Parts: sequence; structure tokens; C-alpha cells
Amino acid sequence: MKHTLFALSLGFGALIFVTQANAQPALQCGPRAMVLAQLANTHGETRRSIGLAENNMVMEVFASDTSQSWTITVTTPQGQTCLVASGTGFEGMADALPAKGQPV
Repeated sequence: MKHTLFALSLGFGALIFVTQANAQPALQCGPRAMVLAQLANTHGETRRSIGLAENNMVMEVFASDTSQSWTITVTTPQGQTCLVASGTGFEGMADALPAKGQPV
């Protein structure tokens, strides 16, 4: 009985592990010029913001006013650009940040 219960537990644990591993999609990466051309030509997205991330990686947000699609990319120092996230409903904002100590 103990061996059967142990085997079932081990099998169930393996099933959970495989399911979780498959649930996390692989990053889509490519040469920077190719990725940016794809964003512009396919989605009409242009760069809206940029920032420096860890290890000298560059984070950028691309968006389209027409389709309201958006994409976040990260580019390595070697020129490899990866799609991190994307979605719809982009709206550019030019609101001033609240003063320090004021609620957001």
C-alpha cells in the first residue's frame, strides 16, 4: 500500500512539473533589426519609451495608435532582441507625476 501511494504521489508530482514547464512559453528572440521591422510592418508599432535594465540590457515599449497594440522588448548588448510581453488597449499618457508623498 505504501509503495502504491508513493508511486501515485511521484507520478502526480511529475505530472504537475511537466504541466508547469509547458505552461511557460519560450521567449521569442531574434536580431534587433528583424524584430523591429516585424513590429513596424506587421503591427504598425513604433517605439514609445526606453530604459536601461540589468546587465546593460535595453527595455523598450512599442505601440500603435491605430491598432492600440503594444509590445515590450529587451535587447541584449549583443543585439539579440526578445519579446517579453504584448497586448492591446495601449493608451499614451502625458500626466505629470504627483509630488513626493502624494497618492498616485
